[in-house]
Amino acid sequence: MTSDRLVVFDCDGVLVDTERLTVGVEARVLTDLGWPITADEVVTRWMGKSSATQLADLEAHLGPELTRHFDEVVTAEVHEVFDRELTAVDGIPELLDALDAAGVATCVASSGTHGRMRRTLGLTGLRERFDGRIFSASEVEHGKPAPALFLHAAERMGVPPGSCAVVEDSVYGVQAGVAAGMTVHGFAGGLTAEAALRDAGAHTFRHMSELAERLI
Repeated sequence: MTSDRLVVFDCDGVLVDTERLTVGVEARVLTDLGWPITADEVVTRWMGKSSATQLADLEAHLGPELTRHFDEVVTAEVHEVFDRELTAVDGIPELLDALDAAGVATCVASSGTHGRMRRTLGLTGLRERFDGRIFSASEVEHGKPAPALFLHAAERMGVPPGSCAVVEDSVYGVQAGVAAGMTVHGFAGGLTAEAALRDAGAHTFRHMSELAERLI
């Protein structure tokens, strides 16, 4: 049995491979709207933060009308690409099987909304694996990099923060887990540079198969 009695998974980029599909769409739409930006810059500026935080930042730069247009266009395009291409992150089903078999509790704590997670986890067959254990930044006042969401998840799951392990793929998420007093494992097989995750305080890894021995 692991000493990490609860494993808290981020959703986007950790459980479901949404980030690769999303950031390119966002960069292209923003550039079309007059804010030239690359996919890498989208990752650095917003990945791991809530959609509300991102939209507030956009509104400060583009104004409310263009921000609403951005949200509508990106939502429609991302839904289409998710329907065609979205998959679970490689190795996640096997990792969840191993944690379940070892009796390790799991939950999800994401900057995404419940509606978004219902869609993405549902499309990839993961939703039922976390039924009743899915927590969103919409439930707390301050999202990542603040620790509130992870602390909320731990409290709801009845596990002290020091007995929690977090699996994250963004610098803001790693910072939130560290601030919550949790052990943070940073997935470097996604869009964030391994050095950036490590510098933020994560124990990095490149494939989900590496995590089972750490968490069990």
